[in-house]
Amino acid sequence: MAYDYPPEKLAVYLSDDAGSDLTFYALLEASHFAKHWIPYCKRFAVEPRTPEAHFRLVPDELEANQAQHLASVKILIDGRDVEAKDIEGCRLPTLVYLAREKRPQHFHNFKAGAMNALIRVSSEISNGPIILNVDCDMYSNNSESIRDALCFLLDGEKGHDVAFVQFPQNFHNLTKNELYGGSMRVVDQIEFPGMDGCGGPMYIGTGCFHRRDTLCGRKFTKGSLFDWKQSTVPRTGESVAELEERVKELASCTFEKNTQWGKEMGLKYGCPVEDVITGLSIHCRGWKSMYFNPERKGFLGVAGTTLDQTLVQHKRWSEGDLQIFLSKHSPVWNGLGRINLGLIMGYCVYCLWSPNCFATLYYSFIPSLYLLKGDPLFPQVSSFWILPFVYVIIGEHAFSLAEYLCSGHLLEVGGYSDSGFVISAKVSDMDVAQRYEQEKMEFGAISPMFTVLSSLAMLNLFCLALMVMKAIRAGRLKSVHETMALHILLCGVLVLINLPMYSAAFFRKDKGRMPSSVTLKSILVTLLLCSCCAFL
Repeated sequence: MAYDYPPEKLAVYLSDDAGSDLTFYALLEASHFAKHWIPYCKRFAVEPRTPEAHFRLVPDELEANQAQHLASVKILIDGRDVEAKDIEGCRLPTLVYLAREKRPQHFHNFKAGAMNALIRVSSEISNGPIILNVDCDMYSNNSESIRDALCFLLDGEKGHDVAFVQFPQNFHNLTKNELYGGSMRVVDQIEFPGMDGCGGPMYIGTGCFHRRDTLCGRKFTKGSLFDWKQSTVPRTGESVAELEERVKELASCTFEKNTQWGKEMGLKYGCPVEDVITGLSIHCRGWKSMYFNPERKGFLGVAGTTLDQTLVQHKRWSEGDLQIFLSKHSPVWNGLGRINLGLIMGYCVYCLWSPNCFATLYYSFIPSLYLLKGDPLFPQVSSFWILPFVYVIIGEHAFSLAEYLCSGHLLEVGGYSDSGFVISAKVSDMDVAQRYEQEKMEFGAISPMFTVLSSLAMLNLFCLALMVMKAIRAGRLKSVHETMALHILLCGVLVLINLPMYSAAFFRKDKGRMPSSVTLKSILVTLLLCSCCAFL
C-alpha cells in the first residue's frame, strides 16, 4: 500500500487459505495503521516500507490450520470511497481480505487455487489490468517497483506483446558465505538474462507483474493494442456489503467445476511447479516476458535456514520441472514452432535438472568402489588417454568458476561480502537461527535424503581410508598413485566436500548434529556395499 504510485490505481488483496479470524483482524488493524504509516513513509522517504523490515521486529507468528471454512471477503478499505484517506487527507488504495472456501471433499489446488480465486474476486472489485503477486514470506524492498514494471508493459513500441515482468527472487537472511547457496546468483545474473534475450524468463511464482488478460487465457495477436486509459473499475452502484456478499460465490470451492479455470484460465493445476507451467503456457500463446533485476532489489524473502528445507524445496522444483518435460505441456513438443528455440533450450535446462543427478550419483560412488577394489576405471596418469578426462575436469570447473565470478561473487572471493508441494517452512526456532548465523549446517532432521547423502559420504571416506591402508601394507603407494590417480583425486575431493557431514555425525553435540539413527543406517549401507564389492 505504500508504493510510490497513485493510490486510486492500486488494489491490494490478501489470500488466507486457512480462513483465520486472527489473520483477518490483524489485517483490519493494519488497515487502520496504514493511515499513519503511509504518510510517514512519504514524508521521510522510508525504504523499505514494510513496517516489520523497517523496525527490525520479529513478532511471534501464529499459524492457523483450518482445512474447512466458508468463503470470506472483506473490503477493509474501499478505494472508490473518496473518504478513504490517511491522516494527511491523501487517498488510500483498496485493501481486501479473502479467505476462499475450503471443504475436505474438494481439492483446493494449493497456491494455484488461491491465486485463481484472487483473480476472480479482484475482477469484480477493482479489476486492475496489472496484477502483482508476492509470496507470504516476501516483502517489497523498493517502492518504485510498480513504476519500473509499467515502463516495460506500457512501452509504446515493444510493450504490447509483454505478458509479465519478472523480478528475481532475492533473500534478506543469507549468511556471509551463503551456507546453502540460497542466492541463486548464477540464475539471476546469467541464466535469466540469457532467457530474456530469447523471449523472456519463466514465471517463478513471486515478484511478478502480470497482465490480467494473459492470466485469463488471452492469446497474443499482432496489431492488437490495449487501451490503458480506459477505466476498468466495475461500476455497479452496490454497497460494500452487497459487493462482498456477491463475490463470495467466486471464492467458493465449487465455482470452478465444469469451467476452464486451472486449464486454460488462471494458473494451471496438477503440477508441483504451477508457476513454471503457467508461464510456459503464456509463452506458447505468443506472449513474451521481461526480466528486470534492479540494483535495489524489488522484493526480499526468507531463504531456507536448514539443509532439510533446502533439499525439500529443490526436490519439489526438480520433480515439478521433470513432470512438465514428460507431459503434453513439455517445452519441446508443445513449444516447438510457438516459442524461440533458445527459450525452449532455456526451459529444458530446468526441466532436465533432475536427470542430471544420475551422472553426479555415478561419479559419487562408482569410482570409489573401483578404488577400493584396486581396479582402474580411468587411464593411468602417464597415458595419452588421460588428456580427455583432464580436459573435461578443467573445462567444466573453469566454466563454473567463470559463471560464479561473473554473477557477483568476486568480492566475496576477495574476503568481502554484501549485507547480510511440500510447503516450505516460514518459521525457525532460535537454536536453528543461531546455528544458521554461525554457518553451521543443520542435520538434525530424520530424513531419507540425509540417509542417502550420509551413505555416500561414508562410502567415500571408507574407500579412501581402506585403499590407503591396503597400499601401505603392500608397499605399493607409488604404483597406486600412477594407476589410480583420478580415483584418488575424485574420492579425496568428495571427502573434503563432506567434512561438515562427518563433523555432524561424529563430533558435534548440538541439536544440529546428525541423528544417530541416520549415522547408523549410513554406516550399515556403506559396509554392505564395501562387502559386496570385495567379493565381486
